[in-house]
Amino acid sequence: VAFLDPVPGFHGRRDRNEPEWPPSPLRVFQSLVAAAASRWRGTHFADGARPALQWFERIQSVSPPLIVAPHYHVGTAVRVAVPNNDMDSPASYWAKGQEPKKPHRPIDLRPLKTVRPVRLMNDEDRLATVYYLTPLKDGLCPYFDVLATAARSVTHLGWGVDMVAASASIVSHEDAAKFPGERWESIEHASTDVYRIPVKGTLDALSRRQIAFLNRVAPDGFNPVPPFSTFRVVGYRRATEPSQRQYAAFTLLKPDASGMKSFEPLRRTRDVAGMMRHALAAAGHDLGWTDEQINVFIHGKTPDGQHPASGQASPDRFQYLPLPTVNHALGRIESIRRVLIAAPPHCGGQVAWARRALAGAELVNQAGAAALLTILPKSDWVLRQYTETSTTWSTVTPVILPGYDDPDHLRRKLKGCRDAETQKRYLARLDARVEQLLRKAFRQAGYSAELTEHAETEWRAVGFRPGVELASRYLPPDNLDHAPRIHVQVRFPVPIPGPLAIGSGRFRGFGLFVSTQDS
Repeated sequence: VAFLDPVPGFHGRRDRNEPEWPPSPLRVFQSLVAAAASRWRGTHFADGARPALQWFERIQSVSPPLIVAPHYHVGTAVRVAVPNNDMDSPASYWAKGQEPKKPHRPIDLRPLKTVRPVRLMNDEDRLATVYYLTPLKDGLCPYFDVLATAARSVTHLGWGVDMVAASASIVSHEDAAKFPGERWESIEHASTDVYRIPVKGTLDALSRRQIAFLNRVAPDGFNPVPPFSTFRVVGYRRATEPSQRQYAAFTLLKPDASGMKSFEPLRRTRDVAGMMRHALAAAGHDLGWTDEQINVFIHGKTPDGQHPASGQASPDRFQYLPLPTVNHALGRIESIRRVLIAAPPHCGGQVAWARRALAGAELVNQAGAAALLTILPKSDWVLRQYTETSTTWSTVTPVILPGYDDPDHLRRKLKGCRDAETQKRYLARLDARVEQLLRKAFRQAGYSAELTEHAETEWRAVGFRPGVELASRYLPPDNLDHAPRIHVQVRFPVPIPGPLAIGSGRFRGFGLFVSTQDS
């Protein structure tokens, strides 16, 4: 669907009168129906277009399309004078042979309407185009000719001023990957961006609604048209926007439950993570988990338990993230009084099990009971600093880099180097190596390459928040003791949901980020 305006924009609205972008699949389907009904009449529509449109609504219901759309921004709201339905007021004057007086003149009956279009950012040498990619079984479309003809008859999408030219074609996955724009993928779980898609019966419902609209004024009075409801709502997100990880949060209490238990982040982060993992493994044994499941999902090892799983190929597993307290009044990072368990977005069942299994459980160490767990509500202010969406994040525990940051021993060479240009070149190579490892860490944590490429990163040895200590002072897990670690601040191009943890220690509380208020 190509927008023809030299300054492309879109005026369509979704629920609560909010700007809609990209245009929903249901909106495109409705435009196809309108174009087909205008092109074919009577039996030609019933025999040719209807079966094709019914087939199309079925496959879209089962497989919502991938949408590739231009980048956009919501334009400035303007007030536009529009006519309303009060012309009976001046007509009462005209019936008497008089000219209407203010405020009954037609010019006075034009209320102001707020218009806030979506403005599309596109190269000047090509039209702003939105692609709707519906997967086809075996690459076959039995009604392609009919749908392609209907698509060529589409003239508008959204308001009447949103003129478009549409077409249909069958493309390979390789060619589809080359389409320019942001990719919007359908997701099954909740999303803030929800769009309507057609379902089986949408076409018939549209036909009934048109008949009801044509017969809304009858000799026996006005018959209101019922709202349209034959559709399905599906969440969509950009490929650059990761889905939120599932998590269960707990408060740490003293063993006798007399108050909150606190742990010092510098040396006890790894201990709290280890106690959580031990408690969950014990619960798994008691509740019938197999050794293989416990080794992989709880301990993060290979199925036989002999080797740790690592890198991008790491299987689904729990993360154990002790949460340093954010002092609301001072903005300081303080002791650990909360802890959460996180897992990939599709592992909600395992996280729900962990929440039930650990409610009221004890954390134990070699000296005995160390803390008691109680479920922490999601409304907790400190927890929300780790789990809500934000564009800017900074570490409360250092990122353990997934690789050596100085393989060419440039720091050793710098000590004996006196040439300024050589020093500058060595430092640039060191920075490039750290940046490369950081982006690798984000990819290993499940963030898309497109997102990490556009993220702005800053790193240093000292923390970015008051109360965060030098990265070298934190005691890491034993097997990562010699790995380089740094504090990081990152700004994403779009808001990202937490919890966010990256690096080689991301499963044991290291590389944990907290939301940073934008300045």
